[in-house]
Order: sequence, then structure tokens, then C-alpha cells
Amino acid sequence: MAKKVNIEITNPVGLYASPATELVDALKLYKSHVTLNYGDKSVNMKSLMGVLSLGIPHKAQIGIVVDGEDEEAVVEILTEKMKSLEIGTIQ
Repeated sequence: MAKKVNIEITNPVGLYASPATELVDALKLYKSHVTLNYGDKSVNMKSLMGVLSLGIPHKAQIGIVVDGEDEEAVVEILTEKMKSLEIGTIQ
């Protein structure tokens, strides 16, 4: 069953290239499909170009849906990365 995580972007610059790259690289190690939702758009979160194409600003509310055999591990690493990179907070 898919897991959903809601996040508020707290970094003053938003979700910019450097942390986005670290997030994408970390997620590529897992088999689950990860979808990033912002506004009315959805992208594969394992695609750096897709993530950056959304132009996610400070205080944006995003949703991440993880679906697959290792979804628990993906949610855990995603949560840890968001905190360690000081990108956003889980809602």
C-alpha cells in the first residue's frame, strides 16, 4: 500500500539544485516508485530535471507518494534527508 508524506519546504531558497541532487541520488538506491506532487503537477522524484522543473519555493506544501516493496525504507531515508539537509519539515 502506498505511503504519503506531506512536507513544508522551510529552506529560504526553496528546493534548489544541491539538496535536490542529494535527495534524487539517495532515492535511486531503492526500487519503489516515488512521486513528487506540487500544485497540480506530479513528477518522478528520481528525476533531477523533473524535481527542478517544478521550481518549488520557500513555504511550499509538497506531497510525496512512495509505492513499492521498500516504501518504508524510502520514507525513512526521505525524512532523514529532509532534516539533515534542512530543506523541509514533515507535516
